[in-house]
Amino acid sequence: MSEDATVPAPDDDAVLDLQEAEDEVLALKSEVAALKDQLLRVAAEAENTKRRTEREANDARAFAITKFARDLLDAADNLSTATAYAPRDSQDPAVKNFVIGVEMTEKKLLEAFDRNGLKKLTPVAGEKFDPNFHQAMMEEVSAGVASGAVVKTLQSGYALFGRIVRPAMVVVAAKGSGSAAPETTAGGANPYGHHDDASGETVDTKA
Repeated sequence: MSEDATVPAPDDDAVLDLQEAEDEVLALKSEVAALKDQLLRVAAEAENTKRRTEREANDARAFAITKFARDLLDAADNLSTATAYAPRDSQDPAVKNFVIGVEMTEKKLLEAFDRNGLKKLTPVAGEKFDPNFHQAMMEEVSAGVASGAVVKTLQSGYALFGRIVRPAMVVVAAKGSGSAAPETTAGGANPYGHHDDASGETVDTKA
């Protein structure tokens, strides 16, 4: 007489343990995802705080030295004018040494400006006029410069950590420029104001 094979009945405790294990795995995955998201948020906030702190430190530094920097600009202008008109062709050794000394003094002053975030702004002919950093002193018809662009720099400007300390005073190309012969507008009319200190220099703007 043969006996039928019997299938063991499911163990309720084993099924319950398996379900609890699966639930625990899902809970742990959810917790890991939440912690990862929290970590990314903390990292982003830390980066934002770092940038904000650096910006505030630069702002505080700029505020502290702005007046001092502005007071030095007249000295920088005088040195620039002196080197522009220095008698470099003189055969007198004393004069040659004097010229070299003035040029070295100007170089050291500009290097000190640069180290402390003070950048010289001297747009060249043809550069786009930027009202944030340039001040138009007069208009002039120019055959080689498009209307509205800078024709020449009358006085260099300066920016401290990207903030204007003194705008560059410039001549801008009048309407009709780019094809006509150079011609100064009547009386050199200046719709923006008057210019009192023109060094006549033209130097590179990319400080």
